[in-house]
Amino acid sequence: MSWEDNVRKVVPYVPGEQPKIKNIIKLNTNECPYPPAPGVQEKLRNMDYDDFRLYPDPEASTLTTALSKYYGVPKDQIFVGVGSDDVISMAFMTFFNSRKEILFPDVTYSFYDVWADLYRIPYKRVPLDGDFKIRKEDYYGKNGGVIFPNPNAPTGILEDLDMIEDVVKHNPDVVVIVDEAYIDFGGKSALPLIEKYDNLLVVQTFSKSRSMAGLRIGYAFGSKKLIGYLQDAKFSFNSYTMNRPSLEVGAAAVEDDAYFKEVCSKIIATRERVKPEFAKLGFEFTDSQANFIFARHKTVPGKEIFDKLRERGIIVRRWDAHRIADHLRITIGTDEEMDKLLEALKEILA
Repeated sequence: MSWEDNVRKVVPYVPGEQPKIKNIIKLNTNECPYPPAPGVQEKLRNMDYDDFRLYPDPEASTLTTALSKYYGVPKDQIFVGVGSDDVISMAFMTFFNSRKEILFPDVTYSFYDVWADLYRIPYKRVPLDGDFKIRKEDYYGKNGGVIFPNPNAPTGILEDLDMIEDVVKHNPDVVVIVDEAYIDFGGKSALPLIEKYDNLLVVQTFSKSRSMAGLRIGYAFGSKKLIGYLQDAKFSFNSYTMNRPSLEVGAAAVEDDAYFKEVCSKIIATRERVKPEFAKLGFEFTDSQANFIFARHKTVPGKEIFDKLRERGIIVRRWDAHRIADHLRITIGTDEEMDKLLEALKEILA
């Protein structure tokens, strides 16, 4: 016997590539192509660096107050963490302990099975239908919890609130988590449903629509009881998960609603503009309501397109995975970046 016999071994999540080279068009990790709100820069410029010697507020009051005011949700129904990944990981550890299988789609965010393996939670990947949509009936049976993104990733497909409510209704004895990382690009949040269902957790992030992936800010809404359990787990794990700059600039980002809506509108407009251009080039794709397009060419393998784009300094995302090996997930960049992508695709597919 060796010390390795007592190691918790897991196959880690593989994040999108963060290339070290410059002068590339980076469309692989769904980052926002526009800078954060002007108030964020102003807040950073005026920050007192001497304060960095002090621990941050463990209750994250500056940020939760801003979120409470913006969304009209009491502070004791808000939880914040180091990106939505941290929030969801904490939720897995807190809520999924029944020893029954938790359920999530077979084509979805690939961190879910990693967290389940890390925390020794049994799980089942529930197949999406042929159009990559969730069949709500597949989530009616006994289980240890449910999680899915809306819009889903990497498909970009948005499910309506009636479907979400139906899933929550059919799972009164477990926690249902709706991961809304991309909700600001065309969907309606399930947030209003937390007033009706005390077992629903709605998770969002600053990484996409608020242009702050590098600051790592995520948050969740739920019933007071649900959030209370999350807080208990957090304070048993690390009291100071949020650093001072993130709390301050996060609040500044929330307060600039006009800029937030402007950025979302620009990304949506670009997404809708390039969809018909992709169709002209022979791509099939879902009706994405996120800040990316999930596309497959009718005749050319996805890996071939992926490699040839990379040769031209354009990086997109691809997985060697069942059902989606020929698909590319293409982040919506600026109009200029998307035009360069389309020109490159025309060359590749000529």
